Amino acid sequence: MTTTLAITAALLALAVFAGWRGALPPNLVKGPRMIPWRGVMVMSAAAMLFLLVHLANLLGIYQPR
Repeated sequence: MTTTLAITAALLALAVFAGWRGALPPNLVKGPRMIPWRGVMVMSAAAMLFLLVHLANLLGIYQPR
C-alpha cells in the first residue's frame, strides 16, 4: 500500500509539472521542444488512474457482479 501511494503521488506531481510545462507558449528562439509535455501529462495521468483503481482494490472496494 505504501508503494502504491508513493508512486501515485509521484505520478500526480509529474502530471502537474508536465501540464504546467505543456501550457507554456513555445519559445522559437530556443528551438523546438524535445519533450512532448502534453503527452507526458496524459500518460502519467492514465497510469495514475490505474494505480488509483489498484489502491481501491487494496482497500477492499470491489464491484459485485
